[in-house]
Amino acid sequence: MGAPILVVDDEPSLRQVLEIALRRGGYEVKTVSGVAAASRAIGDAKVPFPLVLTDLVMPDGSGMDVLAAARARSSDTQVIVMTAYSTVESALDAMRSGAYDFVTKPFSPAEIVTLASKALEKNAVVEENRRLKAKLAALAPTADEVFGHNETMRKVGLLVEKAAASKATVLLTGESGTGKERVARILHERSDRRAGPFCVINCGALPEALMESELFGHEKGAFTGATSATTGLFRQAQGGTLLLDEVGELPLPLQVKLLRVLQEKRVRPVGSSSEVPVDVRVLAATNRDVEAEVTAGRFRTDLYYRLNVLRVELPPLRERAGDARRLAQQMVARFAGEVGKPIEGLTPAALRALDGYAFPGNVRELENMMERAVALASGSWLDVDLLPDALVRRAATPSTGLLLPPEGLALDDVLADVERRLIQQALERTGGVRKRAAKLLGISFRSIRYRLDKLGVATDDADPTEESEDTIDES
Repeated sequence: MGAPILVVDDEPSLRQVLEIALRRGGYEVKTVSGVAAASRAIGDAKVPFPLVLTDLVMPDGSGMDVLAAARARSSDTQVIVMTAYSTVESALDAMRSGAYDFVTKPFSPAEIVTLASKALEKNAVVEENRRLKAKLAALAPTADEVFGHNETMRKVGLLVEKAAASKATVLLTGESGTGKERVARILHERSDRRAGPFCVINCGALPEALMESELFGHEKGAFTGATSATTGLFRQAQGGTLLLDEVGELPLPLQVKLLRVLQEKRVRPVGSSSEVPVDVRVLAATNRDVEAEVTAGRFRTDLYYRLNVLRVELPPLRERAGDARRLAQQMVARFAGEVGKPIEGLTPAALRALDGYAFPGNVRELENMMERAVALASGSWLDVDLLPDALVRRAATPSTGLLLPPEGLALDDVLADVERRLIQQALERTGGVRKRAAKLLGISFRSIRYRLDKLGVATDDADPTEESEDTIDES
């Protein structure tokens, strides 16, 4: 049995009746006769009371003081206020102060037992939600998994930290699958709004009429099928963060209305003649070239500048040298933990296959690959046979066998990619010793060091003799 229910009333007979009724209902009960005794009991309790039933008017004070003391000790404590002097004002005051319910004397003991049961059920739901959120947070990708170790992504991570501390609107751009929604969640979780809700809407997922209602809400009867009023996501995200995913898909008429909401911080539900104030931080994400959309007249210039206060651009995975293998190892550990498989990681051959793949679907594609590999794995290590055939074939194709596609290619990017992969393979073969890797590639130590810096390839700390040996060799 858990912590007891606390009953506070100056009438001994009522305390006794409630104690008997609640004990018959299977609850442990503690009773006290007034505000002072209740405050002491609340403060001295080893764990907070899950439920407090308190009279409103007592000789040594008000039940509102008991309510305040209980909620100050724990916001999870449910409080039911009882009184023989019921007024609308006192009931509203109690509810506004956090009371679960307000009941008027006389009442039947059975009524109180039923009310207590419902209040404790709410407590159980709150606790279960907290437990599930903690479990999801533990299973969610960490910031390290999102940003990796690549120098470019480290800079993105630093920018995100600064943006999280700001109240400004943030525009997240990058190819599909680069992790824009995850970065948005990190922005929310590291902001002063982390206790508030985080809401997401895909701006291209609904027709224009429904999208307006989804964002701003609607009144009952505003349109055919509107059988009840809805609040809309702006009001649901009150005190928190709203991510407008794929904001480039918004039709122009809705862009005008969104701009007004961002400027005035007020929304007008569909079918309403009045506006409602909102306190929401807005983040926006898109995989489109927003500047090109503005030039083409498909995205309003004024809305673009309103959203583009802070810009976070997420590079594609193919430009994040070394990140594919690092992220893959982290993802494997996470997925293996979820399903309880004792998987150590990926084999060297599997890691080399990842290095040789361009990942058109970016981090999302890599994550899907690793989840699939873990699901199919029967041993301790994930080898190439658990990776998609397209990836393995691409990795096995020699660099010299590249063919010019009909649409052409960016030669500098292709050459940089080939150079990066060959250097990484040389470093793997030599255990990360750059001088030996340089010999394998037929270049000097100074040259490989320059290329590593240029390509953003991270390496472990070098042997301190490398540089001196290189100087002797070159002399």
